[in-house]
Amino acid sequence: MTPTDRRPRRNPLRARLAAAVLLALGAAGAWGAARLGTGLVEQHSAAAVRSALAQGGFDWAEVAADGLSLRLAGTAPDELSHFRAVTTAAGQVSAARIDDAIVVPAKPEAAPPEFRVEVLRNGQGSSVIGLAPRSLDRAAILQRLARAAGGTAPTDLVELVDQPSPPGFDAAVAFGLSAAELAPRAKVTVTPGRVEVTAVADGAADKARLEQTLRDATPPGVTLVADISAPRPVIAPFVLTATRTEAGLRLDPCAADTPAARDRILAAVRQAGAKADCTVALGAPSPQWADAAVAAIRALADLPAGRVTISDTTATLDAPASVPQARFDAAERALSAALPRIFSLTASLEKAPETAENAPVRFVATAGAQGGVQLRGAVSDDRMRTALESFAGARFGQVDSGLTMNADAPAGWTLRVIGALEAMADLQRGTVTVTPDLIRIAGTTGSSTAAEATADRLSRRLGPGARYELALTYDPRLDPALNLPTGEQCVARLNDTMAEAEIGFEPNRSVIAGDPTETVSLLAATMKECGDFRIEIGGHTDSQGSEPFNAELSQGRAAAVLEAMQAAGIATDLIAAKGYGETRPVAGNDSEAGREANRRIEFRLLSPYPVSESAKAAEVVTGVTEALPDAEAEAPAAPPVTASAPMIDRLPGTPPDLAGAVNAAETVAADQGAAQAGDALAGTGGPEPSDLPADPAAEDA
Repeated sequence: MTPTDRRPRRNPLRARLAAAVLLALGAAGAWGAARLGTGLVEQHSAAAVRSALAQGGFDWAEVAADGLSLRLAGTAPDELSHFRAVTTAAGQVSAARIDDAIVVPAKPEAAPPEFRVEVLRNGQGSSVIGLAPRSLDRAAILQRLARAAGGTAPTDLVELVDQPSPPGFDAAVAFGLSAAELAPRAKVTVTPGRVEVTAVADGAADKARLEQTLRDATPPGVTLVADISAPRPVIAPFVLTATRTEAGLRLDPCAADTPAARDRILAAVRQAGAKADCTVALGAPSPQWADAAVAAIRALADLPAGRVTISDTTATLDAPASVPQARFDAAERALSAALPRIFSLTASLEKAPETAENAPVRFVATAGAQGGVQLRGAVSDDRMRTALESFAGARFGQVDSGLTMNADAPAGWTLRVIGALEAMADLQRGTVTVTPDLIRIAGTTGSSTAAEATADRLSRRLGPGARYELALTYDPRLDPALNLPTGEQCVARLNDTMAEAEIGFEPNRSVIAGDPTETVSLLAATMKECGDFRIEIGGHTDSQGSEPFNAELSQGRAAAVLEAMQAAGIATDLIAAKGYGETRPVAGNDSEAGREANRRIEFRLLSPYPVSESAKAAEVVTGVTEALPDAEAEAPAAPPVTASAPMIDRLPGTPPDLAGAVNAAETVAADQGAAQAGDALAGTGGPEPSDLPADPAAEDA
């Protein structure tokens, strides 16, 4: 018998259940492990991408992990930044894992162009430039501008674009063209709804008219901005006159070169207790015009009455006889010291009218630099007049005689007069004044020893006891030993330099074109010997353009030459710059050659007398003629005279060449003997120097 198998039997249901449980437990473990691994990958990938984006400057980008996918979000500033951010992220993880959700804002619509049109007009023509819509009628604009310029076609620099015309632009363009037609020298700027006009008028009245016309023509919806200026008037000569009377001080006319100068002048007038007005104009001879004007007004304010005038660089101070001599002299000294060097002063105090009782016997002879002599004053009779005129003609050449008869002329009068005339031998120009008590000789000489020679000559001709006063100015330019050029020669040299090496200027500007160093060096060489003359640099233009513009342009060019000379170290204290514009042509303006000749810089001599320390008047020398040793004397001081003796016997030491002229006179009467002549020559006392006529030459110096 087979033994029975006792192994337990398996339950199939339980086995399947156990297998299912084990399978579930394994799946759960695998899922948990997978989930844990995925989270670690997400964190690592997101961190790497954020770090890369931050380093690349993409702070605006946002990174979010979703499993193995990375979502990029945010707003990129532009498409290029978007592309670079995605590329940077793809460098850290696979591009397939990137979910691109970055937003790029849409580009704004292109702004319309800024439409702007500028119209420029001057004396040479017109031009139009700018940007405008294609609807602009270019041909009509050019036609209107050409008609306004007298047929000259304008320069067209307008660019048209295919854009609609903005509101207010067409109306502004039409008004801008009207404004350009009204103003021949203007810049008109047109933008939508706005017109700006910058123009130059011909004067104050034209400025007011143009401003009012533009305001009246401005259409609705268009804003007008107008800047209209009127150039300063040109005044030639540049003048200021102040008059003081019992009623007060009056200023008329009055010119000033700048508003600041006008304010200074009017302040001086107010300080003197008066009110006035002053015109700001072109044409001042010096930037120191206000200094001279203020000094003149203050000097006049110190006088009870008088008149002061400044015309260009010449100042004149006059006062009536009622003004005390001392006060007038003080005012003259103060004004002379305060005036800038370029200005000269002439002062005169009116003399009290002479009566028959107090009128002294006086003789005055004035010799000019060009030769000849003027005779004024008294002689005893017609025979003496003939003698004096003959003597003066032999000594000086041409004679302008205005001698009068005076029976009260003292004995020996003709002797004194002829001796004084002969003492003028060393003077280039001057005046001799003879009274019974004094012989005064004043003038300019080229001899440094003229005073000693003149005193010696008086002693030889008149003998001892004649009182004299000498005020002689030594001018080294008149000294033949120095051979210095005259003022006329200096100006001629300067103009020759400008003709050979002319200084040019940029068109319509006062800016020197090129390098003027060579020309200025030549001018400097001339000015080394000519720096003590008053000289003017004159600027001149042709007739093209308006007269005010030409005057201003020529003034600027003359000033530019003056500045170039200053920069080269040339002393310019006595040099003035003045613009004449088109007023002094040297050729016709109907040809290019003529216009070229008129556009020039020209030097002009303001005064033939130099202004320097060495040319100032010497101190007055007074003395009495002395008796000379017998060996030196040419004849006795008072020889015997008879009734029939010719006049030559009464003039000791008369040169042989003058004897014939003197002998032409009649014989002297017996009562005009030697004793009376000697008494007249030995007279004492006499008028003060201030009572004698001023010396024009000394004043000029």
